[in-house]
Amino acid sequence: MKTLEGRVAVVTGAASGVGLGIAEVLAQDGAHVVVVDREAAAGERAAEALRAAGHDAMAVAADVVDRAAVDAMAAQVLERYGRIDIAAANAGIYPSASIAEMADAEFDRVMAVNVKGALHTMQACLPAMRKQRYGRIVLTSSITGALVGAPELSHYAASKAALLGLMRSAALEVVGDGITVNAVQPGNVRTPGIESFGQEFIADMVRSIPMKRLAEPAEVGWAVRFLASEEAGYITGQTIVIDGGQVLPEGVGNL
Repeated sequence: MKTLEGRVAVVTGAASGVGLGIAEVLAQDGAHVVVVDREAAAGERAAEALRAAGHDAMAVAADVVDRAAVDAMAAQVLERYGRIDIAAANAGIYPSASIAEMADAEFDRVMAVNVKGALHTMQACLPAMRKQRYGRIVLTSSITGALVGAPELSHYAASKAALLGLMRSAALEVVGDGITVNAVQPGNVRTPGIESFGQEFIADMVRSIPMKRLAEPAEVGWAVRFLASEEAGYITGQTIVIDGGQVLPEGVGNL
């Protein structure tokens, strides 16, 4: 497989967790990585860690809900590198709320970050990709919503299922420009976010996973790296599930 040497990759929500895992894998494979996060200090720390490891990286603070901020981010990337080859739209949030008590504002916020944020990222990167007639867009969806449900995460599930509809239609619109649009669907990944749910929750999840462990962020990153490669040029509108087999069993007794 060819490396990503010389490619420019924008990764949103890249200061920690899955986004950082994606950024690290792409950087290790030779890409110039742009760490995008709404937390400026956290994003800069992530970019500095990549640079300390010998990779080329820059940090740009942007809230993906803010279209103007995302457009400004893309302008900064083009000013520095002159191109955008890969856009990994990963930024997302997952607050808990029961369906009976979920406030409109909370539902709207999850949809804005998780779905509209991905849309803004695509829109900001597409002009450069169309100009160079090459691009790889990878959205971070989830098994939650698209394949399974989870109590008190209905808004999150709805947003992650919506991303797949966005992906398929967008893929058709840009296929003639040499651009692919795909998605990854992680299961439970070892991140600060999942650790905030507590060890009992993690133990329950591990029991439901045939591989009996959580995914590591880099394991999501490797799937993104494949979809971002030249070799994946004939793949568009598709997903890769990264869940250790979690959605396979019909019942716990089959584990």
